[in-house]
Amino acid sequence: MELTVDELASRAGVTVRTVRFYAGRGLLPPPKLRGRTGLYGADHLARLELVRELQSLGLTLAAIEKHLQRIPPEATAEDLALQRALLSPWAPERPEELDRHELDQRAGRHLDDDLLKRLEALGVIEMMPDDVVRVVSPALLGISAELAALPMPLETLIASHEAVDRHTTALAAELQRAFQDTVVRPYREGGRAPEERERLIEMAGKLKPLMIQSLVTSFQRAVDKAIRQSVPD
Repeated sequence: MELTVDELASRAGVTVRTVRFYAGRGLLPPPKLRGRTGLYGADHLARLELVRELQSLGLTLAAIEKHLQRIPPEATAEDLALQRALLSPWAPERPEELDRHELDQRAGRHLDDDLLKRLEALGVIEMMPDDVVRVVSPALLGISAELAALPMPLETLIASHEAVDRHTTALAAELQRAFQDTVVRPYREGGRAPEERERLIEMAGKLKPLMIQSLVTSFQRAVDKAIRQSVPD
């Protein structure tokens, strides 16, 4: 693969200015030169995609620089693809900015000012100037709108939301540590065999949806158990 800077930017979905900025910060290695034209390869594209993945996790450029310093300059596109795949299951959603009409469509119902205030108190949305709404968690918008519409005290909803967020954050961190200790570390210590790399990439792609299904099912069972225990004999 030999790409000009324009072609690299197009493939990565960024601007040429962004590519040059990253290169200036040392996040991308220098291109090969053919005459006066710089040519980029698959490893440049993979490294650029990894930078964007790290940004989606909320890392600053300084933190990304430190992370990339631990990756050898000669790392292949396949090695970088594995790095990105291992991050993907833990990457958060990206917020979206919508107008009121788009917000109603995404929520599947009309959200009046009172509902918007309740959703903002829950941390699901943020009100912005010019009647624009920043949806912090697009995946939670629909179910959160249904919850906010219930005739329930806002304090109850906030307490429930905070409890779920606190425990799921701790659970995600614990699961990520277990995956690193029992899967990623043995791969690295075992010599990084190519066939193991492909197996890891496939596993990482399937991990998040399976974990979510398992979590939902386990939580349903836990709720049923808590209800049964609350009923006197």
